[in-house]
Amino acid sequence: MVSTFPNTTAVDLSRVRLSIRSLQPQLIEWRRHLHQKPELGFQEQLTAEFVSQKLREWGIQHQTGIAKTGIIAVIQGNKQHENIETQSQVLAIRADMDALPIQELNEVPYRSQHDGVMHACGHDGHTAIALGTAYYLQQHRDSFPGTIKIIFQPAEEGPGGAKPMIEAGVLQNPDVNAIIGLHLWNNMPLGTVGVRGGALMAAVESFHCQIFGRGGHGAIPHQTIDSVVVASQIVNALQTIVARNVNPIDSAVVTVGKLQAGTKGNVIADTAYMSGTVRYFNPVLESFFKERVEQIIAGVCQSHGASYDLDYWKLYPATINDAGMAELVRSVAENVIETPLGVVPECQTMAGEDMSYFLQEVPGCYFFLGSANPSKNLAYPHHHPRFDFDETALAMGVEIFVRCVEKFFE
Repeated sequence: MVSTFPNTTAVDLSRVRLSIRSLQPQLIEWRRHLHQKPELGFQEQLTAEFVSQKLREWGIQHQTGIAKTGIIAVIQGNKQHENIETQSQVLAIRADMDALPIQELNEVPYRSQHDGVMHACGHDGHTAIALGTAYYLQQHRDSFPGTIKIIFQPAEEGPGGAKPMIEAGVLQNPDVNAIIGLHLWNNMPLGTVGVRGGALMAAVESFHCQIFGRGGHGAIPHQTIDSVVVASQIVNALQTIVARNVNPIDSAVVTVGKLQAGTKGNVIADTAYMSGTVRYFNPVLESFFKERVEQIIAGVCQSHGASYDLDYWKLYPATINDAGMAELVRSVAENVIETPLGVVPECQTMAGEDMSYFLQEVPGCYFFLGSANPSKNLAYPHHHPRFDFDETALAMGVEIFVRCVEKFFE
């Protein structure tokens, strides 16, 4: 694969403390076990059993069956702190567990054993990192005061497990004061961290629309209402929303990814079907796109005498980091990452994440941990059937989480 990434072969774990470096073989083992047993959203039974088994072995208090397959582990620090308020603080760490409906094409010993399901986004790595963090913190409770909650969340890829976990009370009893989470990121090379205050990932909205015209003979169009023409004009008109209705300073995108109509070249189709996605960062635009999309569809249909049925829904809000928590993560990452690129502050993506719901409830930071390594052919993009990542990132993720815990309670 051709890549502009710098040489990542020199990345090592020299800045990772020995006790976490020694966990690297176990982290790889856990991750590969999970990779072989991928499960879709709200079906993560085997994954949850594996996580629960490890937590029991380590004597970590935890609750299972939250939002069907979610787990929350609680670790109480023993370190005494002169500030009573600090002693009572609660920091949460979130990791998602679900896989995708993709047939894996990798020829590796740990490839998926579940036909048509694959960890093609790194959630197996997220779960392994969270387990490693839980193990380390349980063994070093004298190194921090306060309480750590580790949230193992189902269904990030859809329909979304964060919101039902929040509704089930995972941020309460005791109340969480702040939250952090990471995403292994093959859009960045191993040895980098992407962190920024403000919007990191986009809000995600989707729509399906069916256009109803009147079919007929391709040689006699005046007797018809051509749904193909109507749908084509709608697709073009939707592109004007970002170009002419959104402030150029605000990033946004409207994509029609599916358009179906017709059965034969000389038959004018009576119906057409389209579906698409909308992405944006600015929460001010939350109610704007739905209204504008329907205005355009309705206007074009009316001009042609067609009708329509629109189904529009919001999936996830924008993932917006608290500035203070982002600075905490950045300062920690600078002490862990040693490659020339190091910490990348201006990283953003139009991809969405339901970590956004947690960040709406409490201050927090979601960040990217670079995991691509082209020299090992580990740079395929997320959701690709050959996706895989450099497992060197696992211990780095544990180190960053542990240092964030220590710095949060300082």
